[in-house]
Amino acid sequence: MKILVGIKRVVDYNVRVRVLSDGSGVDTDGVKMSVNPFDEIALEEALRIKEAGKADEVVVVSIGGDACQQQLRTGLAMGADRAIQVQTTERLQPLNLARAFLKVIERENPGLVILGKQAIDDDNSQTAQMLAALWNRPQATFASKLVLDGTTATVTREVDSGLETLEVDLPAVISVDLRMNEPRFVKLPDIMKAKRKPLDVLPLADLGVDAASNLSVKRFAPPPQRAKGIMVEDAAQLVQELKNRGLL
Repeated sequence: MKILVGIKRVVDYNVRVRVLSDGSGVDTDGVKMSVNPFDEIALEEALRIKEAGKADEVVVVSIGGDACQQQLRTGLAMGADRAIQVQTTERLQPLNLARAFLKVIERENPGLVILGKQAIDDDNSQTAQMLAALWNRPQATFASKLVLDGTTATVTREVDSGLETLEVDLPAVISVDLRMNEPRFVKLPDIMKAKRKPLDVLPLADLGVDAASNLSVKRFAPPPQRAKGIMVEDAAQLVQELKNRGLL
């Protein structure tokens, strides 16, 4: 079985994001970029499945400009067998991303697709669900545990009321949550080996996917600063202050 894993290039989660002064986007000059943390967890799970003898190949896919090859090489260094870059300079919305992934699926014919539940830059959490609908295959989102058994997968997922267990037929789309696993560290010898692993480049136009979107982002802005708190002497003063602010 082949497992397809989507990874995205994002600003590293340890970096404090700065909005450009004109509000046109996020300042990425000289900023450390990394694999989206949820996607790293997805890749780790795929690698563990392969190491358990339940998959033959793990392929990482990223959609974006040539800069995303750095993150694809990181995926190869973690242990993926091949990498595919869907090349485009456009910033795609989730539906277009799902359509592009579908074209790759039609080429690769995987038995399982694993994605992060969301990207930390846009927080849309939509691509996996849209991909499953377009592919007309089962989906299990926000997975914290995944067990494969022949042609089915048992998925434990996090819901508002606790945990839910689903059984889905393969092929399927799984999106993973933080508690799925702890990704491995990449070692220097693995980084050197990754340079010799195949990385294919597919122009988005060759896949027949339109990059145009019905959604446009007009302006970026940082969150407003939190108002300074006050100290109250007792519960009565607290209640009165809440009433003054219209909260009670």
